[in-house]
Amino acid sequence: MTKVLVIDDDQAILNFIRIFLLQSGKYQGKMLQDSSQAFDILKKEEYDILLLDMDMPQVTGLDILKYIEDHNINITTIVLTGVEDIELAVKAMKLGTFEYLVKPIEEQNLLNILERAAEENRESRRLESDEEAASLESLAGKKEFKEIITRDKKMLKIFHYVEKFARTNNSVLIWGESGTGKELIAKAIHNLSERKDKKFIAVNAGVFANDLFSSEFFGHAKGSFTGAVSDKKGFLEEANGGTLFLDEIGELSLPIQVKLLRVLQEEEFYRLGSTQNIHVDVRIIVATNKNLYDEIDKGNFRKDLFFRLNINSIYLPPLRERGDDIKVLAEHFLKEYNQKYGKNVRKISKPVLKLFYSYPFPGNVRELMNLINSAIIVETTQELKKKSLPSYFLENTSFAEPLADDFIPKSLEEMEKEHIKKVLRYTGNNKTQAAKILKISRVSLIQKTKKYEV
Repeated sequence: MTKVLVIDDDQAILNFIRIFLLQSGKYQGKMLQDSSQAFDILKKEEYDILLLDMDMPQVTGLDILKYIEDHNINITTIVLTGVEDIELAVKAMKLGTFEYLVKPIEEQNLLNILERAAEENRESRRLESDEEAASLESLAGKKEFKEIITRDKKMLKIFHYVEKFARTNNSVLIWGESGTGKELIAKAIHNLSERKDKKFIAVNAGVFANDLFSSEFFGHAKGSFTGAVSDKKGFLEEANGGTLFLDEIGELSLPIQVKLLRVLQEEEFYRLGSTQNIHVDVRIIVATNKNLYDEIDKGNFRKDLFFRLNINSIYLPPLRERGDDIKVLAEHFLKEYNQKYGKNVRKISKPVLKLFYSYPFPGNVRELMNLINSAIIVETTQELKKKSLPSYFLENTSFAEPLADDFIPKSLEEMEKEHIKKVLRYTGNNKTQAAKILKISRVSLIQKTKKYEV
């Protein structure tokens, strides 16, 4: 049975959930009213799902979420709260929360979320235990990901989730900074789905004025405005039977958001200037580089549309968090643009690679691609050198700390472990003094030494 830990200072809520879990017959529950005991329980016992209240005395829900993240505990968390607090939801989501529920709890909704959380946890544990999981060879549809160049374990795990999401007709929301490959992921979902033989239409919602987008998205009837000399199909009709990918969904105006919500709920719409409703069978995949929780809080994005789109969610990490991929991608683009321009630039110099590793790449993979594209055109030797890189890039890396020849990119976690070991050596293993130097509490230091086995 799936093991569920419930932490809430309200005994009535604990009683309700205990009975609910027993009646379901699928879940084994442990109730905890005193949140100060949470750390010990999470350390000693293993659970699949955590139902967590946020507003508790002594140890809050956020404290527990941070503890789970710091100690890399594999548990799927569903947050419970008595108020709709967007800021709190954002903090919880950033700390890896699977779902966010506002009390009072509706039984069927809770049951649906528990089932999805249990599946998420099973998949997470399978990937964690399976050495083959972090490789392209373990994917059923390897060729659908051939356009996405990566060796990063986080990305390879994302591919596994993409394969699962593709089997459904659910809407998918793809989060990530510009240039991280959101459209490539959307194409992979389409090509892995039963709709693969139908159209995949990609639209950047941010490039259309609101009135023009309405006409292009829904189509228009003859005579609906000056210049409408005939009926015209919109993106929705063109994608009928297939997939419609809407990039920069956060740019849509509120009136168009209302119309899109109707399409998702009713699977029908009206052309501009027409009173005849049109039925469509379209899978909607959307992407954004905005924080939609912030946009909801500002009144720029509809909460009901967000929850309708966010049935399945994928977060794409920025290139700066995929250090292993920088060299792989740079060499891939070098080969690609050599062929395109008939050049023979055989390798990338060490100083250039060092600059790549030290640069945050705000434009992500697309920016790296454009850098190589630009540099290879002007390079006159068989090695890509600093002098061929664009001036803006050199100016933004001119103050970067030089990297040693033996530099190896490391995660922040690895660097933190090394630094803690050095500080403890410096203080003769005096944890109180070391904590002062590190500017953290002694308790936090002890937790980190246990985590890193220092």
